[in-house]
Amino acid sequence: MLKGLSPLLSPDLLHALAAMGHGDELVLADANFPAATHARRLIYLPGSSASQVLDAVLSVLPLDSFVPHAALTMQVVGDTTQVPPAVADFNAVLQRHGGPATAALERFAFYERASQAFAIVATGETRLYGNIILKKGVLPG
Repeated sequence: MLKGLSPLLSPDLLHALAAMGHGDELVLADANFPAATHARRLIYLPGSSASQVLDAVLSVLPLDSFVPHAALTMQVVGDTTQVPPAVADFNAVLQRHGGPATAALERFAFYERASQAFAIVATGETRLYGNIILKKGVLPG
């Protein structure tokens, strides 16, 4: 344990966050997401919800302010206007951290983008559509 850091920030997750560069992407995936299939680097946090992990990650990770959408979720198949409860929670967490609202990607576009991410964090999130991609930014000098 480290002072002042969420216990959800495991050694593997902290290493990945520190190793990421500006523009690299991190996926927080729900329990249904095919994380092992798509991950270059896979980090398991099975006992935590994606919203809890998002809150912990945003306590140390700056989001990219040079792109239109630094936080992306997966569109609901068959109803692209629906906002699932997990996504509503993501938006509340992002707002608390001064971040942007999420934008949504079509399901297969999300999978493709996730497969290019620096790392995927497989959470224990059981709610459907509990997946989010974060683009790392820079700390102001």
